[in-house]
Amino acid sequence: MKTLKSFWIIAISLFMFTACNDEEGNNETAKFAVPIVKTLSEIRNSISIESAQPTQSDGKIYVTQSLLFYVAQESGIHVFDNSNPQNPQNMIFINLEGVHDIAIKGNYLYADNFVDLVVFDISDLNNITLVRTVENVLEFYPAYPEEAEYYAYEDYPGVNEIMVGFRIEVRQKPNHDEMILANDAFSGLESSSGGAIGTGGSFAKFQINNNALYTVENFELNVFNISNPTQTFFDKSIYMTEWLGGGVFETLFKQKEFLFIGSTNGMYIVNAFDEFNPFFVSGFSHATACDPVVVHANTAYITVRGGSTCGAIEDQVNVIDITNIENPTLISTYLLSQPYGLGIRNNVLYVCADGNLNVFDATNSAELVLQNTYNDQVKDVIALDTHLIAVGINKIVQYSYGANHTLEVISTVNF
Repeated sequence: MKTLKSFWIIAISLFMFTACNDEEGNNETAKFAVPIVKTLSEIRNSISIESAQPTQSDGKIYVTQSLLFYVAQESGIHVFDNSNPQNPQNMIFINLEGVHDIAIKGNYLYADNFVDLVVFDISDLNNITLVRTVENVLEFYPAYPEEAEYYAYEDYPGVNEIMVGFRIEVRQKPNHDEMILANDAFSGLESSSGGAIGTGGSFAKFQINNNALYTVENFELNVFNISNPTQTFFDKSIYMTEWLGGGVFETLFKQKEFLFIGSTNGMYIVNAFDEFNPFFVSGFSHATACDPVVVHANTAYITVRGGSTCGAIEDQVNVIDITNIENPTLISTYLLSQPYGLGIRNNVLYVCADGNLNVFDATNSAELVLQNTYNDQVKDVIALDTHLIAVGINKIVQYSYGANHTLEVISTVNF
């Protein structure tokens, strides 16, 4: 079983380390992160197909053919008929509590459900069905609340249970700091044949390559065999901690036979020509930071974001020459406050930063030129040939391309 291997080591250490407390109390209080625990059977039995629903969850976007998907984090999947981007229709909600990413090939949708991989047949939107559950093959680390001062170590999962999140409780502060502070304790966790393959944003962690589905976890690339979707199975994990010093993997982008992995310390390039036996080719390293990556032709674009949870590096966009795939080199750097997701189309680079959608002329890779900025509070984009789709918290914005690097809003969905 692959569930929370690293987490249990920390949890057990916490339990052993904090077993002793002074009997005498004090009147000081502190904020404790208290684990929310659920049984695996409860999680699996909660999956359902429902009518269109509102959401209050941060989301990712995914598109395929005439459908648009809003992946509401740890809530479910909102399915839109996007055959007319000017008037997207919210049709179906897949109630999937543990979802963070999806990928689609043909009539099958693949998604994570905390520690499981689930497969849905979406050939008939009026009758979406769960056709496969591959149990206990993924790792899940719940997002840790930044305001927590201490970790409530006494609440932890038992057999056939997992931790799905945290709640904050104000409790009596321990008399001594023999109890590990929460942030210290969890500093290492962060959290084509056979049918058309869809497209995700730059924060995607799922990618499909022929009959293989790839997912990234903190330090590994997982490979699933989807030759027969209803018999999907886990093939292998490829551990890559030794590459570039072992940064935490965050995003996954595919171009041709290559996978580009964005990590906290750089970009990894993986040859996936043999879909079930991908191997490391090269990488580009930088100081610790958060960074998705997109690629067009012989150029890769990386947003590198520092800050309290990402690292101390100065916020920037890096342009990388990958003409020699075995030796990627830095072409240029553009400083940009708090950059997040990005997309590239026809030498135009779209970068979300501080809620703004920034449009750059990228004709000259050595010098990005900012052309326009739209304050639409979005954080990731998909640059399709037909139009651009952006996602923010509880919103989807679609744009038409105009002259002189301009964009015009053609529809907005607010949940």
